[in-house]
Amino acid sequence: MQNPPLDPDVNDAAPTDSILTPYDQEHAVTYMRLLDADAEDADWREVAKVVLHIDSEHEPERARRAYETHLARAKWVDKLEAVADRGYFDGEEILACKEAGVAVTLPKPMTSNAKAEGRFGKQDFAYLPDEDVYRCPSGQLLPYHYTNIEHGMTLRRYWSTAACRGCAIKSQCTPSKERRITRWEHEHVVEEVQRRLDSDPDAMRTRRETVEHPFGTIKARMGATHFLMKRLRNVAAEMALHVLAYNLTRVMNIVGKPSLIAAIRAA
Repeated sequence: MQNPPLDPDVNDAAPTDSILTPYDQEHAVTYMRLLDADAEDADWREVAKVVLHIDSEHEPERARRAYETHLARAKWVDKLEAVADRGYFDGEEILACKEAGVAVTLPKPMTSNAKAEGRFGKQDFAYLPDEDVYRCPSGQLLPYHYTNIEHGMTLRRYWSTAACRGCAIKSQCTPSKERRITRWEHEHVVEEVQRRLDSDPDAMRTRRETVEHPFGTIKARMGATHFLMKRLRNVAAEMALHVLAYNLTRVMNIVGKPSLIAAIRAA
């Protein structure tokens, strides 16, 4: 994963898509600079020149349009949220969302059998950033030992052989000589996601109520054959028809057929 460029060129107008685009990801830093300038009530002409590299004196209409559309897009991205289930959990993707200004909410999957086997999980160990140590359930401190890279991710390792050797509750923690904790260099981003989920425990239920109904209904209607078309463009058109049929059905169920027909005629 690459960091967004610090000073990319801009189009005459920002995207208006309802989803995050590659352009948005590339211009994450530009958006942040625009938001900062707007918060400081900076003159738009100066912002257009410094941030967007468009001179308002020579190209006033282009500069104004670029400034207004990119600022509006920056505000939209700044409020953008993503809620997903644990099957989509990926640390690097969460970091990319963070850098693009997207607030992510999703539960972290349990990758260890410790909890299932009745032992303490990683979530039972508290990280103390000022000391760069973990505090275990028995109150002992696990210091940092070394860093290594796995699958392109920089991981820090923490443990204390001495603390584990004399621990009275070691059997509830690990069958090994000592309990080792691994911390990703961007673990604070993942922890922020967990805090967001803890502060809004109904978020996952809302996601299920919002997403599962259209997903299950459209899948059932498509049947075992799934997509009938070939090639991306054709499949996209077929999917658009499925979504249109679903939306029409939902509108008819909510407001009734006469109201829908009246609204279509009025349009």
